[in-house]
Amino acid sequence: MLKVEDWAEIRRLHRAEGVPIKEISRRLGVARNTVRAALSSDRPPKYERVSRGQVADAFEPQMRALLNEWPRMPAPVIAERIGWPYSMPPLRKRLALIRPEYVGIDPVDRVTYEPGQIAQCDLWFPETKVRVAPGQARVLPVLVMTLGFSRFMAATMIPTRQGGDILSGMWSLIHGIGRVTRALVWDREAAIGGTGRVTAPAAAFAGTLATKIKLAPPRDPEYKGLVERNNQYLETSFLPGRQFASPADFNDQLGQWLLRANARTVRSIQGRPVDLLETDYLSMLPLPPVTPPIGLNHRIRLGRDYYIRVDTVDYSVDPQVIGRFVDITASPETVTAFCDGQVVARHVRSWAKYGVVTDPIHAATAARMREALALDRQKRAAATRRHPDGHAVALRALPDYDALFAVDFNPPSTKAK
Repeated sequence: MLKVEDWAEIRRLHRAEGVPIKEISRRLGVARNTVRAALSSDRPPKYERVSRGQVADAFEPQMRALLNEWPRMPAPVIAERIGWPYSMPPLRKRLALIRPEYVGIDPVDRVTYEPGQIAQCDLWFPETKVRVAPGQARVLPVLVMTLGFSRFMAATMIPTRQGGDILSGMWSLIHGIGRVTRALVWDREAAIGGTGRVTAPAAAFAGTLATKIKLAPPRDPEYKGLVERNNQYLETSFLPGRQFASPADFNDQLGQWLLRANARTVRSIQGRPVDLLETDYLSMLPLPPVTPPIGLNHRIRLGRDYYIRVDTVDYSVDPQVIGRFVDITASPETVTAFCDGQVVARHVRSWAKYGVVTDPIHAATAARMREALALDRQKRAAATRRHPDGHAVALRALPDYDALFAVDFNPPSTKAK
């Protein structure tokens, strides 16, 4: 095969210097026909290997027959149906080429967002565990929010992925910005819209803010690609090399990092999010004068074990309200219990698993109540009548006296049947 350098030299000698074909053949030591072929070709010579075919060629008609009826049939099932005798990679490569002809191609458009239009939300689960109690570390979710127009990013770690904690995290980020976009985009997170419809707590949250929650189509991560890319950005640029002493330490480090992240230039908008935030802010909706319904909320009747449970952690309550209904409200920071509108317990929330949090005042109150009950029982025992020899006077049941005097206060009915 003629080298590219020789092909270029042949064309230069003949066209630039007018050297005849016979002389070029003699100088370069190539055949005259090779010189003529180089002069007639407008492109440099390129080696093309003759294809000997692939092992999947003979099975392609059977594969196409199956895909025609079941376009999304998995590769292992197809291999079983057609009697594939080789390893799976050649089959998968051929399926990757021909399957789009049957399932179709779904192109993704470039979307532009107006100021104040949307914010995309998602949960990011960093692999680095965070210390939540002595000897205990957990992987905790991080709520990430990205504004569509300015690409401004906000994030905070939350205790759980329960609806109340997610809504508390959303309110924290929205309140930090100062306004809310006209739509909040979520995927089908179970606590937000796992069934395809926005849950009642999430709808109440959005209604209070006069915004709406839009759910992404199933299995369509590109629908909220802005926040998905920021999740990856957090994974590769914030997380490596960091250790966290507590969730508060995580949020402190994350807050400092976000200041730099929002000051970088984003290629897609040719600007810095921190500079475009003002334009986004002016088109957002103002926040209402009341706090939307957030946090974990439930009601129980307090048992003799004067503890309430919030996310596997037990918290003590004033034992004086045992047997009465107690309303529990838990934010990421505190756990509060109310009885008839009065606060009967307030604790700093523990993000650990299976812990017990006891207020010393509650424990002391329970001890005094037990002592008072023991004294009352002693007084009742001392008030029992006794015979002169010291043993207690037996108290006979009233039906015994009825039997003794043959008195029947429930005579049989004499009404004729």
